[in-house]
Amino acid sequence: MKTLELLKSRRSVRSYQDKTLNKDDIERIVDCARFAATARNVQPWEFVAVTESRTLESLAALADNGRFLSQAKACIAVFCADTKYYLEDGCAATQNLLLAASMLGIGSCWVAGDKKPYVPQVSALLGVPEQYKLVSLVSLGYPRKEDEAGKAQKRPLKEVLHWEKF
Repeated sequence: MKTLELLKSRRSVRSYQDKTLNKDDIERIVDCARFAATARNVQPWEFVAVTESRTLESLAALADNGRFLSQAKACIAVFCADTKYYLEDGCAATQNLLLAASMLGIGSCWVAGDKKPYVPQVSALLGVPEQYKLVSLVSLGYPRKEDEAGKAQKRPLKEVLHWEKF
């Protein structure tokens, strides 16, 4: 798939097949995340790959907008050291996760982390030291066939692009 097509076709997937993900694919996805843009090359990120169903269910119970994590076959928790640009860096890494998964035919969805009330519980559940901030939880799994067809409508370019001034 060409890069521009990938950028335009990637979408959030919240319903997954009961099919195990290959550990090598999870590693490939996270490997792409570590190549994300990072301010001053600080690379503050740490990634926790969760594949155990009990832990996925616990994450789903904590994340108010991530109940579907219990159906996922994996979740990548993106944490960053508390640096000046941790949020920007962590978001760039998260976007790379989403794109890499899509390239491999794996569905994904970004669940908010930063500033959410469940951050301390997620950190404790995953054994993450206090100095790290949760940026995102990314669900992974093969999309159900019936969910592959739909596509969210995006605002037209002419509505969002402004030349020289707003």
